[in-house]
Amino acid sequence: QVQLVESGGGLVQAGGSLRLSCAVSGRTFSNYAMGWFRQAPGKEREFVVIDWSGSSTDYTDSVKGRFTISRDNAKNTVYLQMNSLKPEDTAVYYCAARAPFRSEFDYWGQGTQVTVSS
Repeated sequence: QVQLVESGGGLVQAGGSLRLSCAVSGRTFSNYAMGWFRQAPGKEREFVVIDWSGSSTDYTDSVKGRFTISRDNAKNTVYLQMNSLKPEDTAVYYCAARAPFRSEFDYWGQGTQVTVSS
């Protein structure tokens, strides 16, 4: 069973930075797609970025140029570097994993709160 544990959330002022981490256990995840998603209060969960097993990445438009996903396969960890944060980035951020040949993200972390004050 794959388990994901996020960390690194917190309170930051607008314009500041945070780095989220997602530790993956249970499987070697080098061939898994890894994604970060977020859910703001009263809104549906949305995708932020997906890393397609290191071959390519997709970012939602609102974070392009500000957020960067990276992964350390040796540590089974994926990161989300968030710069130039805005109040509208406030949300619970979730890490997710999708196994090869699957069409859905099957594994999810518990989420970590990011709050950006104006």
